[in-house]
Parts: sequence; C-alpha cells; structure tokens
Amino acid sequence: MLIGPVFNREVAIAPRRTRLYVGRAAYVAALLVLIGTAWMVLTGTQLVRDVGDLARFGTILFQILAPLQLALAVFFSALLAASAVAQEKDRRTLILLLLSRLSNSELVLGKLLASLLHVFVMLAAALPVFMICALLGGVSFGQIARAFAVTLASALACGSLGSTLALWREKTFQALAMTVLALVLWLAVWEIVALGAFGESCLGLSCRTWAIGFSPWQAVREAARPLAQGDPSLGPLGTPVNLFLVVAVSIAAVLNLLAVAMVRVWNPSREARPEHKRDRALSAVADVPSETAAQRKTGLIPIAQEPSRSRQVWDNPIIWREMRTWAYGRTILVIRLAYLVLFGLAAASLVWMVRSEQMAAYADGAVALVPLLLLSLVLVNAQAVTSITTERDGKALDLLLVTDLTPKEIVFGKLGGVFYNTKEMIALPALLCTYLCFAGLLSLENLGYVLGGWAVLYDFVAMRGIHAGMTYANSHSAIATSLGTVFFLFVGVFTCMMMLVYLSGSFQAQLHPFLALMIGGGVGLYVALGARNPSTAIGVAAFLCPFATFYAITSFLLHHTLSVFLVTAAAYGFTTAAMMVPAIYEFDVATGRTTIEE
Repeated sequence: MLIGPVFNREVAIAPRRTRLYVGRAAYVAALLVLIGTAWMVLTGTQLVRDVGDLARFGTILFQILAPLQLALAVFFSALLAASAVAQEKDRRTLILLLLSRLSNSELVLGKLLASLLHVFVMLAAALPVFMICALLGGVSFGQIARAFAVTLASALACGSLGSTLALWREKTFQALAMTVLALVLWLAVWEIVALGAFGESCLGLSCRTWAIGFSPWQAVREAARPLAQGDPSLGPLGTPVNLFLVVAVSIAAVLNLLAVAMVRVWNPSREARPEHKRDRALSAVADVPSETAAQRKTGLIPIAQEPSRSRQVWDNPIIWREMRTWAYGRTILVIRLAYLVLFGLAAASLVWMVRSEQMAAYADGAVALVPLLLLSLVLVNAQAVTSITTERDGKALDLLLVTDLTPKEIVFGKLGGVFYNTKEMIALPALLCTYLCFAGLLSLENLGYVLGGWAVLYDFVAMRGIHAGMTYANSHSAIATSLGTVFFLFVGVFTCMMMLVYLSGSFQAQLHPFLALMIGGGVGLYVALGARNPSTAIGVAAFLCPFATFYAITSFLLHHTLSVFLVTAAAYGFTTAAMMVPAIYEFDVATGRTTIEE
C-alpha cells in the first residue's frame, strides 16, 4: 500500500485509547458550550423578535466558529506532525524504521496521516455541530462545505510542513520553532498583500484574490461569506476559495514529495553519524600544527595522545550548558533570523501607521504588535518544554537525577537557559512597545503595565513548559499539552473578545453567560496542570485563571488598564508559583522518579 503499516497500526490502535474519545467529546462539548454562551450573551442584551434576528445570530456565530476551528486545525496539525517525527528522532527509533523494509512513501505518508488522524476525527465530529448554524438560518450548507474544505486542506498543508521540517532538522526545538515561524510568516505576508501594500493588482488578479488564494485565514473568511464571489480572471477555478484549495493541496504534495525523496539523505542526521563524531573530536584539539592535523586524520597519530582543549564549567553546569554550548543545534541562528524578519515586518507596519497617522485606535497597532508578542510566548514555551523532553528522550535526565545537583539548580538552570536562548524574542517586542511610548501613542504608565504584564506571562509560559516536560514521561504528550495550554489561552481570550464585541453592547453584566465557559476552562486547565501531580495550589490556580482572564478582558474593553495589569499579574504569577514550588520541593515526584506514598 502507498500509506503502509505505520498508518494502519495507528488506525488499529487509536480506537483502543481513551484519549481519542475524551478529546473528541471535549471538543464537541466546547463548541456546544460556546454556542450556548453566545446565545445567552445575545438574549441577555438584545431582544430577539423574528427569524431575521435568528439568521443574523447564525451568521455571526458561523463567522466566529469557522476561523476558530481553522486556527485549531492548523496549529495542532503542524504541532502533532512535527512532534511525532521529532519524538522518533529523539528516541533513536527513526533509525530502526529506516532499517526496516518500509519504503520512503510508507514512512513519510504513514507518519503524517497517523499524526493527523486525531485532527480529522475531531473535524468529522464537529460537522453536526456546525449544522446548527444552518438550522438557525443565515448560513447555507455550501458555506459550511467550503469552510470545512478550506480547513481540511489547510490542516494537510500545515501537517506536511511540520513533518518535512521535523524530518530535515535533528532537534525538536528546531522543528517546532521553524514550523511555527513558517506558519506565522506565511500568514503575515499574505495579510500585508491583502492590505494592498504591494499595489491593487498583480498579473491580472487583484491583491485580495491573491491573498485569499494563498492564505488560510483569508480563505476561511471568504468561505464563511454568504455568497462566494467569483473572479473571471481565474477561469475554470471560478472563485478564490477554489484557488486556495488547489494551492494548499499542491503545497502538501510538493512538501511530501521532497520529504519522500530526501528522508534517507537527511536521516540519520550528521550528529548521529560516527564520522561526524570523529570530526568533532578532531576539531576539539587545540594548538596543533597543520601537518600534525593532517597526520592525525590519516590515522598516524592517535587522538588520545594529543592534548584536548577544556573549558571552565560554572558552579551550575545546567545553565552553563544551556548558555555556553550549542545544546539545541546551530540552526537556532536561523530561527532567530526568521524572527528578526517577522520583527522587521511588524516594526515597519507600526512605523508606517504612526507616520501616516493611520493608527486611530489601540486595535490598529495591536494588529501588528500582538501577533509578534504571542509568537514570542509560543517560542519561549516550546524552548522550555523541549529543554526537558530532549534530556528525557536522550536518557540524560536519568544521569542528572543521580548527580549531586539540587532541584533548584536544575529548574532555575533550565529557566535561565530558556530566557537566554530566547532573549531576542523577549526584548524586541518590548522595544516596539517603547517606541509607541516615545511616539506618544502609549503613556508611560500603560507602558509599565504592558511590560510588567508580559514579563509575568513569559514567566508563566516558561514554567509551564518545564512543568509539562517533567510531568509527562511521553515527549509527544508533554509538547502537545504545554503548547496546547498556551494556544488555548490565546484562542479563548480572542474568542471571548469577539463575542463581547459582536454580540453584546454591555460588558458589565456578562458574568452569567460566560460562567459555563469559564468553569469548563478551569476544568481543562486543571487537567492540563494538575491531573498527574495534583495540589491544592494548582487547583485554586486552575479555576482562578479563567475568571481573572475574563475580568481582565472586560476591564481592557472598558479601558481600565490598571485592573488588567493587577489581575493578570496576580492570577498568572500565582499559577507560576503553584507550578514552580512542587517542581523544586517535590522534585522526585514531579519527574516521576517516586510517588507521594513512597
């Protein structure tokens, strides 16, 4: 078969896992709670008189749910595909697969489709829920079909991107970071094109058509419209949505063909090859004449007889390794360069809006600044969780546990390394905020609130990554849970703000409609944070954060900036401490080396 036994095994084993049914049921339940919350928000602030009001509600609801589902599908398809391959590499099991009788296509396509199986199952389970929008009116079955087609094509393309990058790169953080940066750069470029920054048309097509044809975000927004507007310049394709479907499938095909052709060239990686290890040993020899080096390479002089260069290790060897060695590969320079490109795009957009006086409200500047800030949080979290999972998969964590290193040295050493390796991703957004302050668009008081709030969130996502890496023995589960927690936090905030803005005119009286959503968020956060290592502090933090976040959202919409800062700092600072204290004082339990009873 073209797909092969890797996918067949996943199809046979997946129905035996409880998490498949739990995940599917939780996703459908979350959509139903979201629909119920939106209905309560509407009826609590407005009077529903006739079917026209119901149709308008169905239209707004579908235009919220369709982009939300696309964001979830794109993120998790890329994340699951990249982490599935990276886990095989970290555990050195990919080499065993390469030694088997599996063909390249069976290996590449099997791993890809096996990792996307959960995404496809959840999309199939959500289809009946989306039909509720059609029953309310204002939404046709054609809109739903177009939105799901765009979502499926986007998930396939993004999963192919994550799988290909993970097969190419040898480190987990490299694969995850490059995948996230590629996705953000992809969306950012076509958003700029859609705004008309490069002109109104190109090659006979309008820039809007180009953006819809190449951007998942623009395509799903176009698919959610009641009438799909055709473009005569597209010929047989008819609409820009059809152009996107062709482009997305073509991208997936090209990426998979590249991966199939190069999988045995890229793997095993250079670091795993004996000749690379020998070259690294040769390069470690210091102050050796060139003729002596040539003799050594020919085998005439044993390496063991030559003096090797040594470096002074700090008192905390954990943070020394994180900061003074290439623990995450030299490709981290490429990741930093890609982030600098995105920073340049965001900075240029802000400068253009400031100088052309196009920034009429905070929301205009947030379009360019907030995505960069959110990306930096995701990358900090990815760096933190992979700093532990890489050690665990490489069997180095077991060695650390039998040394005389204290838990404080390990935890704070890892945290210091995380912030050092992502220093550009933390400092550059703060620089843009400072620029807005000097430009007179942000007061000095609000600048302090912004920088202080983001500092608390950086501590939270970094500690969340360390906590997940120590709690979950399976690297795939640790990465998915850690990044999923951060992603759901962003998506939840964005969705609540959309519902408050589009469905409600009053922010003060919305606690009751959102109560079920906040309780569900608290349960989900507690499962993610404390199900494996429960504590009273984590339980309080899990149910405190959703309520505090909702209060911060409503305070922000009412321009109560001090309340936003104080609530955010208190809630997420307490949650960070609730994860850090068990990690230090119950280190053996947190890493799974012993149990509470023992």
